[in-house]
Amino acid sequence: MPETALPGRRGQAARNDVVILDAARQVFLVDPKAPISHVAERAGVGISALYRRYPSKEVLLCRLCHDGLRTYIREAEAAAEEPDGWAALTGFLGRVVDADVHSLTVHLAGTFTPTPDMGEDARRANELTRDLVERARETGRLRRDAVAEDLGMVLECCAAIRVEDQERTTQLRRRYLALLVEGLAAGGAPDLPGPPPRPGEMNGRWRPS
Repeated sequence: MPETALPGRRGQAARNDVVILDAARQVFLVDPKAPISHVAERAGVGISALYRRYPSKEVLLCRLCHDGLRTYIREAEAAAEEPDGWAALTGFLGRVVDADVHSLTVHLAGTFTPTPDMGEDARRANELTRDLVERARETGRLRRDAVAEDLGMVLECCAAIRVEDQERTTQLRRRYLALLVEGLAAGGAPDLPGPPPRPGEMNGRWRPS
């Protein structure tokens, strides 16, 4: 009966979507300029099936980065529930690094035009980040010259660490995140050299070249 077949088709479409997105992450992390046909080949789906879901490479790239942004927001919202401001900040950083949000989003910057929905979510992410930083500052454990924009740079530094073995990549990222978090802590280090990133200073790279 059509009524029972439709959920099966929906389920298959959803499974195909997961496979396509996973393949796209793998392909575009290696080469952001790779053709979309490489994604279909890696996913094991026909190019027509891929195009039915994502009518262009730009749409697919946008989806990948928006997914990463939504993951960031979810983790920041979860951190807002943590009563200790410093634990909220450090736990958030650890989870975002483990989720590997920034390696893809930074890799693909400038390869697509962000949508209005992405702009709204980016503003939400910035608000949540500022709140986390202010809460951490109120504990007295965050260095006084650290700002919300510094967190993005910390996360990008960790995302730059990548070796062939995924488990080893995770180990190294956690190691260097611990060192960077130590640098964010109050009490030990002298004032940081140079001014921090200005709000919006890094946004220009998201414009397609």
